[in-house]
This record gives sequence, C-alpha cells and structure tokens, in this order.
Amino acid sequence: MRFGLYGINVGPCSDPEVSARVARAAEAAGFDSLWTAEHVVLPDPQVPPSPVGPKERLLDPLASLAFLAGQTEAVKLATGIIILPQRNPVVLAKELASVDVLSKGRLVFGVGAGYLEPEFAAIGSDFSTRGARCDEYLEAITALWTQESPAHHGATVSFSGIDAHPRPVQRPHPPIVVGGYAPGAFRRAQRYGAGHYGFLRTPEMAAADREGLARALGQVERPAALGELEHSVTPPPGCDADTAARYAEIGVNRLVLLPLARSADELVRFVEEAGEQLVRKLA
Repeated sequence: MRFGLYGINVGPCSDPEVSARVARAAEAAGFDSLWTAEHVVLPDPQVPPSPVGPKERLLDPLASLAFLAGQTEAVKLATGIIILPQRNPVVLAKELASVDVLSKGRLVFGVGAGYLEPEFAAIGSDFSTRGARCDEYLEAITALWTQESPAHHGATVSFSGIDAHPRPVQRPHPPIVVGGYAPGAFRRAQRYGAGHYGFLRTPEMAAADREGLARALGQVERPAALGELEHSVTPPPGCDADTAARYAEIGVNRLVLLPLARSADELVRFVEEAGEQLVRKLA
C-alpha cells in the first residue's frame, strides 16, 4: 500500500508557505504523492452536488504543482482531478508537459469528466457532451506528447502541421489516472488509464468500483503497454490501520488521505501522525 495526501492546493494550502511546509513534511513522512483538487468556479449559493462553499480557496492545480516541484525532490505530483472537458486540450498538453519537465518527471495526470453543471455553464463548456469530449481530449493530448508529427482529427479537436516542445520527461507520457464511478468512467480508465481514482470511497464502494472496472475491461480494448490498472482511493476521513488493511485486501494500491485540519500546524501534525501510524507500517 502506498499513501498520498489530498488537497495540497486547497484551504490552508492555498497559502504558498503552508503548502510548501506540508509538502515537505509529507515527503519526509514517506507519502509517495501529493494530490490537488479542481473547481474553476463554484455555485453561489452552494447547491448539491457542489462539494464545498463558493468561498473555498482552490489554487489552479498546475500552478500549484509547478510551485511544489521546486519545494520537493521525489514525491509525485498528481492532479486529482483536472476536469478535462472544461479545458482546451492543446493548451493543457503544454501546461502538463511543462509541469513534468519542471518536476523532472514526477507528474501524475488525473482527469475526470466533471459533474457541476453551473461550473460548465460559466466556462461555456457543453455539459451534455462532456464524456465524449473527455475521451477525445485524452487522445489529442497523448498525440501531442507522443507523435513525431502530432496530428488529431476528431469531432471537437483537429490539428496537424504543428508541434509542441518540450515533450514530457516521462516516456511515453505521464501516467493518466481516471476518476469517476459511471460505466463510462470505468471504460475510460481501462482504455486510457494507468490507474483509476475514487474520492471518498468506503471499502464497500471501492470493492464495487473494482467490479465495475472488471466489467469495463470486457467492453473495451486495454492497450498492453498500460499494464495492470492501479487503483487509488481517498477514504473518508479517519482511516486507521485496520481500515487501510481492508482496502489493501480489496486490491486498492494507494490511499490518498484527506485531512480535515484547517491550519498549518494541524496539517503537519496530521501528516506526521499518518506517517507513523499508516505509511511506515503499511507501505
């Protein structure tokens, strides 16, 4: 079992001094990865299924990870997740490659299709076609990263006769991790992903997700180069060693812990205690 830390760009960690301190503490405690959240805008007033209120501070994931690349040495830097259909995939490919270069090959590209219709409306992105565009954007991004003469001609993205450097350090490209629990998300994970990511999933939910991923494997062709799908989960807060062992028995490979701390000192204390009670015992 490996352990990540969720929310390195949120709340107290939207302060660069706090995020740098927490990131270094997590690396020292043995965490293998730092994970960002993303919402460009949030509904005001808050309405379901919005996860947090409109005043919650969320730094842009890639700006945050680029900053933390210079504050850490070895820990992986993960987007958990980027809402892909809200982005321009050609611009995003450049931004992601830049973070991978600045971090010397530590980026993990976590994506999801999104679920907040007011956010899509504010950005001017079509909510109804988000799943199909998520798939096509992944194909366009990987073309820009891997093809000698990048070209893609799809329903919503088309380019050729262009190039974009630098390429990512990781070859053929940074690992893609797909979030979501709908059948389409499971198929997307099997078709494009090195891994799947589930947020606030109990052991029972994680087991159901693994069943959904197994069904999806029979519905799409998984490229052999991707290898076996890695499964990362953010458990509900309060995960102890016994609960972590349950996730491991299910087949979960990484727990991305969510702290409820609201100050720098509380966050560092959470990281250090998790390092002692979970990371060093179970990793």
